Amino acid sequence: MTADPRLSINQATIKYADLATALRVTKDAGVQAIGLWREPVNEVGLDTAAKMLADSGLRFSTHCRGGFFTLPEGPERTAALDDNRRAIEETATLAAAGAEGSTAVLVLVAGGLPDGSRDLIGARERVRDAIGALADDAKAAGVTLAIEPLHPMYASDRAVVSTLGQALDIAADFDAAVVGAAVDTFHIWWDPQVFEQIERAGREGRIATYQVCDWKTPFPADVLLSRHYMGDGVIDFGSLTRAVIATGYDRDIEVEIFNADIWSDDPATVVARTAASFAETITPHLDR
Repeated sequence: MTADPRLSINQATIKYADLATALRVTKDAGVQAIGLWREPVNEVGLDTAAKMLADSGLRFSTHCRGGFFTLPEGPERTAALDDNRRAIEETATLAAAGAEGSTAVLVLVAGGLPDGSRDLIGARERVRDAIGALADDAKAAGVTLAIEPLHPMYASDRAVVSTLGQALDIAADFDAAVVGAAVDTFHIWWDPQVFEQIERAGREGRIATYQVCDWKTPFPADVLLSRHYMGDGVIDFGSLTRAVIATGYDRDIEVEIFNADIWSDDPATVVARTAASFAETITPHLDR
């Protein structure tokens, strides 16, 4: 089976594959694009990773991840901002190395409440401030910062930005080419305003990436590892995908799955099953 040309394998889906293996199994499956994570890139070094990506012939769809901006002023916040500047540099380098059609998108996870804090509003404002501190760096590098809202169950420890609307409200202070949003079905499918906010994101030119995977309960003990292949859960990918495509979104669509059982499977098998589930649940709703 030929993989859909818009499918991208987010490297988290095959978490335990090193960079060389991830590139190989993605390419061998006929998939044309990949989203990378910083840790495997840094294991081999940025220059080596860029050469490996270039040699693979794959497009580069996103880099994961930056963010974690909610700490108050101090050395730790300064260090986090400096690390995000390195992530911006990595994103620009990898996008330049990828095949034609690659995009320089750095996905941002906002960060949770600092230890001992209950100030959710203040934490969100520190996210806005941090993006403001990084916007000029991103613009100079030609990188789009994609704020990713996470499901509210992660608000305390991972992301105080919980809805697409909140992400867009922060992004509104900045040039759309510099700050956009990640639309991830796992995190936003439940939102009663999701279609309104997808339309808004498209109108404002802020859909930096569209990511898909499914939601299925009951959850495992670690709720971070609760994502599934599309079609195995309850998300209506047809309505969400049509809404995203209706905005004019024409970039790659990433599959990003965190699931211990999937991670323990053979990476080539995972990529093949990912491509099959994409063909069943996403492809029928794409304009051709």
